[in-house]
Amino acid sequence: MLITQLKDKEKLTSLLKGKVFIINCHGCKEVYFPEEDAKAFESELEKAGKVTGVITTDYICNLENLKARLEVHKKEIEAADAVLVFSCGVGVQTVAEYLENKRVYAACDTLHLPGSQGVTPLEFECGHCGECYLNMTGGICPIVACSKGLVNGQCGGAKNGKCEVCPDMECGWERITKRLQKLGKMENYKNPTQLRDYSTFLETKECKES
Repeated sequence: MLITQLKDKEKLTSLLKGKVFIINCHGCKEVYFPEEDAKAFESELEKAGKVTGVITTDYICNLENLKARLEVHKKEIEAADAVLVFSCGVGVQTVAEYLENKRVYAACDTLHLPGSQGVTPLEFECGHCGECYLNMTGGICPIVACSKGLVNGQCGGAKNGKCEVCPDMECGWERITKRLQKLGKMENYKNPTQLRDYSTFLETKECKES
């Protein structure tokens, strides 16, 4: 089971400089969604005149479902400077991949809890590390995209865009750098994140092929 909790509201507000389109994913039953906190923050943004549109749906990790749901909100998304996603890390990554030219921000951190997880047509993974870095890395998770789980940039061992540890895997940080360049957010790469808080997660990471 997974549990999502709202990120620090002041930090989120500092990211949202202009207009924002909001996606709420009430998704699978195996994920706890902080509905009351999300509604309260959404209301604050609406009162400030920052919201171009809101959609509340489920299973945004299903790309075909996501495309169908967002198609009718195309104009509202285009009018927004960023998209704010209330979901687990998988949902945020799916939205960021689909809207690759739009800044996509995670509103929640995802924590791991013991128990079973549902079966969904996942294109992405979430390490449910309790400290989501997606807002700093263009919607590509460095924990699962990098075989070493590095949060402060490339190790320098990649060759021809491939990881030195898992040769069949694309270098996660090369992917992140390209995304940040596309979004005009290379300052995120030049100003590395804080040290990772290893007390927030329980699982170990395995090398997987891309």
